[in-house]
Amino acid sequence: MVQLIVGNKGKGKTKILLDKVNTEVKNILGNIVYLDKSTQHMYELNNKVRLINVKDYSIENSDQFTGFVAGIISQDHDLQQMYFDSFLDIAHLRDQDITPTLKKLQALSETFNVDFVLSVSMDEADLPEAAKSMIAVSL
Repeated sequence: MVQLIVGNKGKGKTKILLDKVNTEVKNILGNIVYLDKSTQHMYELNNKVRLINVKDYSIENSDQFTGFVAGIISQDHDLQQMYFDSFLDIAHLRDQDITPTLKKLQALSETFNVDFVLSVSMDEADLPEAAKSMIAVSL
């Protein structure tokens, strides 16, 4: 399953994402990974959540990003959830169509039974039609 938390910059998406991950870590048996563009939120996350600073890995486009995500999944058979803060930035999709990447994430989710929750800095009205059914929270 792929869920989106959408809203323009500064609306509070990261706080909702952090609250969700810290609640879920108490309720699931598997592992959780949190991808971000820095380690700024390290101390706000439960210590059972693995924080990965995507900027450390020389990812230059959305295809490399999805390959990176698939690599994380391949290394952790107990992985249940992944959270992506600043999705448009870490996946290099700012001002691009996010639909192909969302489809790839959906396929990974179905194949490996990993849920994805993405923070997307876009107004709901600006999202592609295919992404609107994935919205969990709109700010």
